[in-house]
Amino acid sequence: MQKDDRIFVAGGAGMIGSAILRRLKEGGFTRLLTRSSAGLDMTDQEKVLEFFMAERPDYVFLTSSRVGGILANSRYPAEFIYSNIMSQTNVIHSAWKAGVKKLLFSGSSCIYPKDCPQPMKEEYLLSGKLESTSEPYAIAKIAGIRMCQSYNRQYGTKYISAIPADAYGPVDDFNPETGHVLPALISKMHQAKINHEPGVDVWGTGAPKREALHVDDLADACIYLMDNYNESEMINIGSGEDISIKALAQVIKEATGYKGKIIFDESKPDGMPRKLLDTSKMQKLGWSPKISLKEGIRQTYRWYQDNPATK
Repeated sequence: MQKDDRIFVAGGAGMIGSAILRRLKEGGFTRLLTRSSAGLDMTDQEKVLEFFMAERPDYVFLTSSRVGGILANSRYPAEFIYSNIMSQTNVIHSAWKAGVKKLLFSGSSCIYPKDCPQPMKEEYLLSGKLESTSEPYAIAKIAGIRMCQSYNRQYGTKYISAIPADAYGPVDDFNPETGHVLPALISKMHQAKINHEPGVDVWGTGAPKREALHVDDLADACIYLMDNYNESEMINIGSGEDISIKALAQVIKEATGYKGKIIFDESKPDGMPRKLLDTSKMQKLGWSPKISLKEGIRQTYRWYQDNPATK
């Protein structure tokens, strides 16, 4: 990418999109295109195509999606599959129509089978059944990956798919009802501390393991891939380490300064038992993350405290 290229970040108001925008601005890129969901409904095929034909972006980071944790996925499966399939389909097709040079599609680690061998290699996609709680979202993301590959094969486009570990950081969804486990626990423990509550409930047994990646590292990786990766096969982005939900809750407890008990509700689902990405392809390209989990959680908690609207 050149500094004067027109770059569209679809989902620029979200956590991943806003982090990419920050990094691009820091890198001296000045022709950045963004649209809020109110300004451009990504599920509206006609409006999305009109935008692309008018703006003619050179590069596209497709990060817009409906995301959430186990509770949100369980409550809103229709919204998760509809919103994601419609928005990504419209952006990918319009990018082809407008002659976009290159597009990066952001997937999700939930695309891998529930009982996937660990760490999860890219070739394990579609090798087994998906985790039921996130299946609608996962199917949408798989469809996006296959759509990028199909357009590459038929039309000669340069569309790449990046599969990140669970991202967290500034602009995350800290709502316990809809957010992923890490930001949800930050919010719950902060409120419990303020309200002097004796305990905080955590869904499941605490045994499942999760890999977390700070969103600033993810943004760096996405920009790196846009400049250095041109294969149709998807590529994992992760920290290379995972942690049990029980241990993660303890790290968050220390970061927030909460003194109460952590209570695991074993009547609630655990989700996938483990989700650790094999990042050997990314390492061979020459990229690795810089922000440790403990430091990342401390930074994220500070951001949460400084932004009252997130509470």
